[in-house]
Amino acid sequence: MVWSDAPSHVCRGGDKRALTFCCPPVKPCPIMIALEEAGLTPQDYIEIKESFAKRTRLGEGQGTCFGSLVWCCKPSKPCPLRDMAMKRINMTTEEYMELKKKLSEELVGTSAPDTESVKALADAFHVTPEEAMEALEEAGNDIRTAMKILRMKSL
Repeated sequence: MVWSDAPSHVCRGGDKRALTFCCPPVKPCPIMIALEEAGLTPQDYIEIKESFAKRTRLGEGQGTCFGSLVWCCKPSKPCPLRDMAMKRINMTTEEYMELKKKLSEELVGTSAPDTESVKALADAFHVTPEEAMEALEEAGNDIRTAMKILRMKSL
């Protein structure tokens, strides 16, 4: 897969990079917290995604919930509407994820793991902060994946 450390969906505990897989902010949900963490207003978020859609094939996707693949979720979540739209335009999962990763970078940039997460992992798994940082970096700042990595290392 092109984006091997793609985060879980925001609504499933994924970090702010997962905003790339979110719908427009039309109801109260975890997207509001992720937008705050990313320093984005809902309007900024919409404008960035719409601009990206105009410049890339993620702007296609007639028949999806919001009429564009830019608003669609991760391929690991079953969605016949997204899958049919991708098939109709001959878009592979690899191309989709490559574009979603680029969109994520436009939304939130690339950042180092935050010190709170490093400390929490170090305390929870009784490892040094350096080991916790390494696990977070390996997981692409996705704390759930970092927890799995540390859990596997402790076996």
